[in-house]
Formats: sequence, C-alpha cells, structure tokens
Amino acid sequence: MLIKKIFFTIVVLTFSTVNAGIKIEHWLTADGAKVYFVENHDLPMLDISISFKAGSARDTLKDNGIASLTNHLMLLGSGGVDEVDLANQFTDIGAQLDSSFDQDKSSFSLRTLSEKKDKAIQLFNLVLHKPDFNGEVITREKKRYFASIRQGETEPSSIASKAFMKAIYANHSYALPESGTVETLESIDQLQLKEFYNNYYLSNQSSIVIVGDVDIAVAKNIASNLSAGLPNNPNTSFYSKVEIANPQEIKIQHPSSQAHLYYGGAVIKRGDPDFFPLYVGNYILGGGGFVSRLTGEVREKKGLVYSVYSYFMPMLELGPFQVGLQTKKDQIDEALTLVKETVKGFIQNGPTEKELEAAKSNMIGGFPLRLDSNKKIIQYISMMAFYNYPLDYLDTFANQVNDVTIEKIKLAFQKRVDMNKFSTVIVGVE
Repeated sequence: MLIKKIFFTIVVLTFSTVNAGIKIEHWLTADGAKVYFVENHDLPMLDISISFKAGSARDTLKDNGIASLTNHLMLLGSGGVDEVDLANQFTDIGAQLDSSFDQDKSSFSLRTLSEKKDKAIQLFNLVLHKPDFNGEVITREKKRYFASIRQGETEPSSIASKAFMKAIYANHSYALPESGTVETLESIDQLQLKEFYNNYYLSNQSSIVIVGDVDIAVAKNIASNLSAGLPNNPNTSFYSKVEIANPQEIKIQHPSSQAHLYYGGAVIKRGDPDFFPLYVGNYILGGGGFVSRLTGEVREKKGLVYSVYSYFMPMLELGPFQVGLQTKKDQIDEALTLVKETVKGFIQNGPTEKELEAAKSNMIGGFPLRLDSNKKIIQYISMMAFYNYPLDYLDTFANQVNDVTIEKIKLAFQKRVDMNKFSTVIVGVE
C-alpha cells in the first residue's frame, strides 16, 4: 500500500513484434527535460508519464521517509484544490492519475481520452507544479505511514527485506527503508517537504514520456508546459556511489512457522555491459520459476521449499543480486548450504547447452511483448528514458538475448557475482 516496491521487469520481444517497430521521437525541452514520444492513433487515448531522480536514495538517516512522503502527498491537494475536489475533477473527465516510487525515482502518470486532454493536462500540471503539502493532510497521512510501518515490523518478509538491504548497503541510502521509520517521519514538517520538492523535482533531471493520440507538435507543447512549471537546478548532485559492505550473517528470532532466507549482495548497475549474460544466466539459475536450477536442486531433489528464486535488480548505482526462500526452521541450514553450492557451481561451470537453449526459447517466445496499447508502451519507454537506455533497446532486445553464450554467462558471473562478499539474513530462527 504505502510501501511501494518496484522490482525490475524485463520485457522480451518476439521477432515479429520487433520487426513491427516503434518509432520513438526524442528531444530536450528548453528547461532541460528529456522527452520520448510515440505517436499512436489506434485508440483515442493519451498517456503521459514523468519521472524524477527523487527516490528514497535522496533520504538521509535524519529525514528517512521524506522522499516517499513527498511523492504520496503530491496527489493529495494542489494549487489550493483539496484532494477530494482534485480527485473528482479527474474522475469527471474519465482521467486516471497515479504515482509510483522506488529507491531511484519518483514518477507520476496520466491517462486520458484525447478529446479530454486539455483539461486533464491542466490538472496534471497543477499536481506537478503546485503541491500544497497541507498541514492537516501531512499529519493524517503520517499516521497511515506509522500504521503501515508498525505492521511491517511484525511481518517476517518485511523484517528480512529491511535487514538484507541494511546488510549489503551499510551506510548508503539504499540501505534505508523506502517509507522511513516512525521516528524520522515524526520530525518531518511542511517546510522540509517543500524544500525537498524544490531541490529534487527538477525539470533538468526529469524524463517525460508521451504516448498516444497526438502529433509531435502537440507533444512538444505538452512537454514544454510540463517542464516549464518545475524547479530547475543544474548543480544538484547525483546519487552517491555504493561501496561494497563487509559480508554479514544475520539471524533474527521470530515466531513465524517458517524461516525466511535472503542471500546476496550489491552487484549490478543499469547499463552494465554484462547485463544480458547475467539476465539470461539468472533465468536459468533462479529466475525461471519451476524450470530453474535452484528449484531443481532445492525443491525437486530435496523437497526443502515450495519455491526458491533469484534475481538481479539493477539500479542507478549497484543494485542487488538476491536469492530468497522460505522453509521449515529446522531445515534452514540445509537449504542455505544447498543454495550456496548451487550458486557456486553455476558460477564455476555455467549452464548446459540444453538449459541455455530452453531459456532463450522461453524468454523470447514465451514472454512476447505485444505493444498494442499506450499503457504497455509507456511502461517500458519510461524505464528506457529514465535510465538512458538506447532508443533501439526494444528493437535489439531479442538479438541481445540470442547472442548470449555459455562462455559469456560464465565470464559475467565470475566477474560480477562474488560470493565472498555476500550477506545472509535469516528471520525465524529458534
């Protein structure tokens, strides 16, 4: 609910979809905003998204939670229009307003009928340019955050996730819980929220994506108006570099029926040249569900778990590689040993030819992306824009997957995945 986590999702294209092509126009506004535009008149719809480098990585120990709270409050009253009236105005024209948030970014999206776009964009600009941060609303929403945080403090998966991020990131802001803590949120006031907005909701660090039933002239006008009303500061710093933390083994008692295990470390940034070998390799290791190597070893052969997974989550700075599972408390040591053996064996030897061909077939043929709606298109182009992916990323994705070899996977895993630097978190020990 309040605690939003966005896991990195890759979309795989079939060759027929790739060949259909998506023409992406791109430019910078006069205020420095990056714009990607796809003209699509199949439906009388318009989708707009805007993302800012204002994720929880902007938090500090003292104000942890301010980035999430800012994102949340921006939908709850703007330009003197209260949240109920604002929501009703969007509803009256059939428009949808939404936001998302993670460690790297704060994002907002608008979906509207193209015939209602003028009013919808006017409201969207109001939300982005003139958030109220009303004092009474701040107090009320803090209480909701408190309730959500306190509930999370009782849940083993939430406890394990927070402990894992703290273990692998130490003093980096990625280690901080995205929604903050009760103690830090209590001290955040209206002035701090407005200051955070002015410091980080910047036109020159924003990415705008427009997809739908308008031509490029209209799209340029929309983008210019969106970026013109935002703060601008060319001197704003970027996120700090991740320093690899010393490995830790953390065991936390909990009365849950099962133990929760997280194992891994900080490994990969967005744009890493080894991404595709790591991505395809991880599909074989633990990302492919019931056909993965970890599932075969830990579930099928030993019956220790119902499910076990692994994933890479690239971020602006080094994102995590993580293995996760749940098992009976008296089996957790055996499960961890088997996980380590399986990961180690994969790093040393890579996949078999049969595993690699099956993975490629499943990833390309079984996960086709049908770019048949504005909503689908905008999700992935927004990712491309924010993380500076090449414009031909969608067109070349299937070829990149096909180009992965066993040797490339072995080299990438041996270079990037250092188990000596991994941490282990177990919640639910006796």
